[in-house]
Amino acid sequence: MNKTLFKSLAVATLLGTVSLGAAAQNNARTPEPNTKPADTAAAIPTVAITATSTPIELARAALAAQGGDTFKNLKSTVLRGSVDLYAPNSTQSIPGGFILVLSGDKVRLEIDARPAVAFKQIYDGQQSYSSLPGVNMPPASKFGLAVLPKYDQPGYTVSALPDKKKQRGFRIVDSEGNTTDYYVDMATGRVMTFMIPFNGYNFGTEHKKFKEVDGVLVASEFTQRLEMPQGAFFAEYKVKDIKLNQTLGDDVFQIPN
Repeated sequence: MNKTLFKSLAVATLLGTVSLGAAAQNNARTPEPNTKPADTAAAIPTVAITATSTPIELARAALAAQGGDTFKNLKSTVLRGSVDLYAPNSTQSIPGGFILVLSGDKVRLEIDARPAVAFKQIYDGQQSYSSLPGVNMPPASKFGLAVLPKYDQPGYTVSALPDKKKQRGFRIVDSEGNTTDYYVDMATGRVMTFMIPFNGYNFGTEHKKFKEVDGVLVASEFTQRLEMPQGAFFAEYKVKDIKLNQTLGDDVFQIPN
């Protein structure tokens, strides 16, 4: 795999995975071992959407389907699982594993698909570290699902997008121009797809399966797509372990010397 493609693959995996991270807030410590939350809490209510629902109503419904205030008040998210990476124009996957830790703007992502791909990314809230030079990490709170709780805050605008089959679309843009496009299921209000333009690329994430964990909706299977001149890069994720609101240590987000 050439260096340019390797870097594009890393960026796609990084941004797509980070953007899935929920609205984790505050500080964090290393996850306590053998602590496994229940797969379900009180069922998250579904929010019916109509053909006349406004963009603001769509955003409100999507947030409610994600877990509402429980989602907004998350302290941390830890996801572990497997990933299959597909280079452009290839039907042969590169299998590997991943771990993603989020707390507010802080992020730690590790992908291990050796010998083809292996990298580590850390963002400590102020500075970024990457084991792959030239791949920078954006703050987790500026893209994807993490933006949903902010749709009605000053500096954020919500606008309509064309519908897709049984999905309604809306866009959220912050004061810096960071943009996420969402498409939600009309029957449940769940975000089925979101797309992010970043550094000249378009990243798309499609949710396949969900789990409700402690009152929060988490995508347990999802795919990512990145369009590149060489073709489309795909990544297929299966989340095997989900931990929310775990106590994390400061060393989780420590930048290596």
